[in-house]
Amino acid sequence: MSEISWPTRSIRECLADSFAGEWGAEPLPGNARVLRATDIDNDGHITGAGASRRLPIGKLASRQLEDGDILLEGSGGGPEKPVGRVAFFDAAEHQGPAVCSNFFKTLRPEQRVVEPRFLWRKLMWFYRQPTLLTFQQQTTGIINLKFEEYLNADIEVPADLAEQRAIAQILDTLDTAICETEALIGKLKAVKQGLLHDLLTRGIDANGQLRPPQSEAPQLYKESPLGWIPKEWDTEPIINLTSNSVIGPFGSDLVAADYRDSGVPVIFVRDVKPDRLVWKSNVFVSASKAQALAAHEVRAGDVVATKMGFPPCVAAVYPESMSSGIVTADIVRLRPCTDRICSDWMSMFINSSAVAKQVEQITAGVTRPKVTLRDVRNLLIGLPPLKEQERVLDRLTAMQSRIQLEETSHEKLTAKKAGLMDDLLTGRVRVTPLLESVQQLAAQTGA
Repeated sequence: MSEISWPTRSIRECLADSFAGEWGAEPLPGNARVLRATDIDNDGHITGAGASRRLPIGKLASRQLEDGDILLEGSGGGPEKPVGRVAFFDAAEHQGPAVCSNFFKTLRPEQRVVEPRFLWRKLMWFYRQPTLLTFQQQTTGIINLKFEEYLNADIEVPADLAEQRAIAQILDTLDTAICETEALIGKLKAVKQGLLHDLLTRGIDANGQLRPPQSEAPQLYKESPLGWIPKEWDTEPIINLTSNSVIGPFGSDLVAADYRDSGVPVIFVRDVKPDRLVWKSNVFVSASKAQALAAHEVRAGDVVATKMGFPPCVAAVYPESMSSGIVTADIVRLRPCTDRICSDWMSMFINSSAVAKQVEQITAGVTRPKVTLRDVRNLLIGLPPLKEQERVLDRLTAMQSRIQLEETSHEKLTAKKAGLMDDLLTGRVRVTPLLESVQQLAAQTGA
């Protein structure tokens, strides 16, 4: 890596043309698609199909998007999302005429000066710089981009078009790998959901095989309050499957003044995700306070379920990686009888459609859905033999491990892209040695 110097140009000098977008009239019959703020994402991609609108022929011809055009968001935004986002228009990905909306500007790169995909990437980088905030102007509740000042802003651009293309190629390669990994993760999660439904309704027999559906093998099933379940299964209320169940402390027993920056972790509703506790609260109480609230302790292997939310009764197992904590008032802490039920099975079944239907009946007609400790204790769970629970969990663990492997690859690619965006688009590193390494990384991730 070495420091290199690029000449400075204004954004205007990188353009052959720039013009405002057009909204058009009602869409009957529509003769163009108008791309709006909701049709682009924060990574500079067009993700929506746009709105079908009628445009006068003259405006349609003069403002129609061409391959390589860049859409610049000129109005909208907010304090946490300034205007100035950009998106790249690839004509091969779109059918029929398209324009950008009147909240956007169309930037048409001067291809004798700049490679369009490089300029798009550069403007994406520019969007994330503090300088962009100086081009924001608020009027009547809407934030507008000071377009002329934006066009006059200076950016560094390699004089060599081949270098620009190489930089764009590296970032395109990473983008493709990231998108393909995201698609694979989505497919694997869909497969997992289907598998989870089958496992929680059909289970796995002694031979390690998924039982056939009840419609194909009715002799293997029996009726229950939960519907058809395998003959080997029982149904039990949660209270019969726990040695202890409590909610968090009430009122003045735990208040904000008790919170500390270190000590014993406190678990809130926001920390509980389906089948996974993601502790982001970063709130603690002192050891002495935790001792006073010992009745509300949560430890590894316990199941925590939310009393409120949309929906309520979301459950997760408290992980071994965390030290014992204290639950808050809107959390139900369940301590499973491990000789009868696995913690993970209890958590998964609480998150299943069978329990969701019970919760819906409890909260029907309520504006803010909420369950009580008694409600949770009385929820019915399908209960296979312990060995079968373990077989089911092994199957799901293998699937989740595959998903986590792909998610790790996605994180690595995203981190690599973030670092290279800053290095390559500022000219801090040379592009040639990186091209082969990025292609190898993409190949290793299977993208």
